[in-house]
Amino acid sequence: MSEFMMFSLVPLTVAILISMTCALLGNFLVLRRQSLIGDAISHVALPGIVVSFLITGTLASLAMMLGAGVAALVTVVLIELIRRLGRVEGSAAMGVVFTSLFALGVLLLEWHGAGGVHLDVEHALYGNLESLIWFEGTGPAALLDPVALADLPPQLGRAAWVALVVLAFVVVLRRPLVLASFDPDFAASVRARPALVDLLLVTLVAVAAIAAFEAVGSIIVIAMFVCPAAAARLMTNRLGVQIAWSQAFAVASAVVGYLLAGEAPRWLGVEASLSAAGMIATVAGLILLAACLFGPCRARTGTARRA
Repeated sequence: MSEFMMFSLVPLTVAILISMTCALLGNFLVLRRQSLIGDAISHVALPGIVVSFLITGTLASLAMMLGAGVAALVTVVLIELIRRLGRVEGSAAMGVVFTSLFALGVLLLEWHGAGGVHLDVEHALYGNLESLIWFEGTGPAALLDPVALADLPPQLGRAAWVALVVLAFVVVLRRPLVLASFDPDFAASVRARPALVDLLLVTLVAVAAIAAFEAVGSIIVIAMFVCPAAAARLMTNRLGVQIAWSQAFAVASAVVGYLLAGEAPRWLGVEASLSAAGMIATVAGLILLAACLFGPCRARTGTARRA
């Protein structure tokens, strides 16, 4: 029990919180056909990290998070400006902004001589879930010990706060959020302010992506925004039920993926472990594949076309 609490409780909890948070927002991205906006935001962190280093001269966690957060918000604004003012299709706008900002980050690295700065690509892709060790978690009593709780990795607190903010956003603004997702014109006619709701949604997507980026990397962020929500969409025609399915799929992906990452190699007789974030993303993809093959609403598109 003490070994589980020290080495697995925090990373598993962080994975569950991040998966559920991203999946909750992912339901509305899927309905709006903006699923890849999480991909774009999670990858444009590079210019933000480079600029924060040039300003502060450090690669401290807080500086990188702030820089990446500003870059994500700039990405959101640029995508919305190009999509609305230029009347460009959403995926095209994301592609333009994503490649442009990423290229800007590379140019900044070369131009200002920061190319020697060590930016861990593997850490950016896979995160550091396995390193979130709770050294004071020596037993169940640590859960009630203020001193032990103060030693919890800070990634857990950030994931929990972001989860609460996202949940509050969906609960408080559920009606305008649903109206703007299904019929923006009608939402505007009843003064539901779809433009403001859209901006808040993509801003929270940016916040969730950046908060998750340090702990789990960009791979699981992309998978969790898309896979649970897309799989849930194939299970039901009711939004409330879809959200419940997405949360169940998110938890299953996190728990099963984390356990398989540590145990699957042993079952094959190999003394090694796999990337937890990579395995969680893989399980999420397999759940989506199963929903595509066996989901009760998998033939929705084809049926609508024939009708």
